[in-house]
Amino acid sequence: MSPPLQRLAGQVAVVTGGAQGIGGATARRLAEEGARVLIADIDAAEMERNVARIRDAGGEAEGYVTDVGTADGVRMMVERAVERWGRLNIVVNNAYAGVFPGDAVALSDEDWDRAMDVGLKAMFRAAKAAVPHLRQAGGGSIVNLSSVHGLLVAPGWLAYEVVKPAVIGLTRQLAVEYGPDGIRVNAICPGHIVTERIQPQWDAHPSGLRFFAEQYPLRRTGTPLDIANAIVFLCSDEAAFITGQALAVDGGLTIQLQENLGVRLARYAQEQPETWLPY
Repeated sequence: MSPPLQRLAGQVAVVTGGAQGIGGATARRLAEEGARVLIADIDAAEMERNVARIRDAGGEAEGYVTDVGTADGVRMMVERAVERWGRLNIVVNNAYAGVFPGDAVALSDEDWDRAMDVGLKAMFRAAKAAVPHLRQAGGGSIVNLSSVHGLLVAPGWLAYEVVKPAVIGLTRQLAVEYGPDGIRVNAICPGHIVTERIQPQWDAHPSGLRFFAEQYPLRRTGTPLDIANAIVFLCSDEAAFITGQALAVDGGLTIQLQENLGVRLARYAQEQPETWLPY
């Protein structure tokens, strides 16, 4: 049997926040599809572990320690990928500084600025640095990570609830701006994804994870691989006529009528009174 066709063979990709979680799985999937991947992350140890995983599996990857919350960090990241492999075809803007809690009264200026710098401004800067190289390559793909919080909002998380819808707005504008250059720009809106960092919480409180899963029509929460597969699709020629979209990869979470969901969860809570909730 012949090996599977690699959809991204010969292409060069940059993945921010690519050490673990969604970014880590995305870097591995891009490499599996034949892309050469620059993993940009602030965590050098985790980054190198993911680079090693890709290389051990026969892929090509390199790590680059950077803070995408700075202009130089983004610019030098893009320059390193082009310097290493001579071109750039794919940019996945995944990095985020954290979910800073607080409403407009409680949130500090410093947390607001950090959320904007890493969660939104870094994507603007990545486009500024990458578009000339994507043009030179004859086009390419940018995928920005938004969230279901880009489509719906929750109280108590002002910075996150502002950043994620703004990512969708940025995505649409870039798609219109650079479509004539053959550059496609899309956003992914994940639901609750159980990453390596979150897994210990759910291992300690499995009833909480079951409650979260109950909220989804598919009756499960997501995995990093679920999101990585969607990103690979958007970067491939199979998505050649898709741009400016905010794709919800959320197990159906955002399509439900909220009244019905509320009733169903109330019944679930009656049947499972010991359910642990994270907030």
